[in-house]
Amino acid sequence: MAFIITGDTHGTIDIGKVIKYFDGREDEYTKEDYLIICGDVGVCGFLASEEAQARNIFRNLPVTVLFVDGNHENFEHLNSYPVDEWNGGKVHFIESDIIHLMRGQVFCIDGVKFFAFGGAHSIDKMYRTPGLSWFPEEIPSREEFEEGWNNLEVEGFQVDYILTHTGPREVVAAMGYGDALSEGEIAIRQYFQRVAENTDFRAWYFGHFHEDTEVENAFFCLYDEMVEVKGHPD
Repeated sequence: MAFIITGDTHGTIDIGKVIKYFDGREDEYTKEDYLIICGDVGVCGFLASEEAQARNIFRNLPVTVLFVDGNHENFEHLNSYPVDEWNGGKVHFIESDIIHLMRGQVFCIDGVKFFAFGGAHSIDKMYRTPGLSWFPEEIPSREEFEEGWNNLEVEGFQVDYILTHTGPREVVAAMGYGDALSEGEIAIRQYFQRVAENTDFRAWYFGHFHEDTEVENAFFCLYDEMVEVKGHPD
C-alpha cells in the first residue's frame, strides 16, 4: 500500500502535477493505494464545470483520493454530504473513491495513523462573494478544535502523520509568514502549535502557501511536490 501526498490542486488549475505523476504508472497502483491532498481541492467547487472536470480526473486515477478541506472549498456543498465513518474517523464520501477526511479525525489505514484537520483563512476573501465563493466555515469551530484534541488524547497523542491545510504558528513563522491576517487563522496556527508540541508524529504535511518547503525535517509544506510513503513506516 502506498500513500502519495501533495498540496493544493484548486479544481483543475493545479491538477497537472497529479496527472503527470500518474501518467504511465497506472499499473503500479490500485484503488487500495491513496492520493492525499492537503486542501483546496475543488471537488466541491465554485463552478460546476470545473468541479465536474476535477472529479472526472480524480475518478479515473488508479488510486483512491483522500483530502482535507482547505479554505477555497464550497463548504455548503461539501457539508451537504452525509457523515460516514471510515477507518476510525468521520468522512464525507464525495464519491466512492473521493473521500473528504473531516476535521479533527484520526484514521488508521493499514496500520498507519493519520490525524487530519482542514481549514484556513482566505487572504483573498475581499475579492470573493459570501455564499458563492467564500464561506465562513473555512475557519474551524470550537467544537472541531475540541473534538480533534480529544481524538488525539484517545490515541495517547501518538500518530504517524498529520495532514492539515495551514501549519503550526512557529513553522509558518519560520517560512516567513509570521503575521496571520485574521483571528481565525491565528487560532488555527496556535492550535496546531499546541498539537505539534504535544503529539509524537513522524511527519506533518500541509499546503496553503503555494511552495515546497521543509522545516526542521518534520514539517513539509507541499505545492508541486508529490511525496510517496510506502506502507507502514515501521
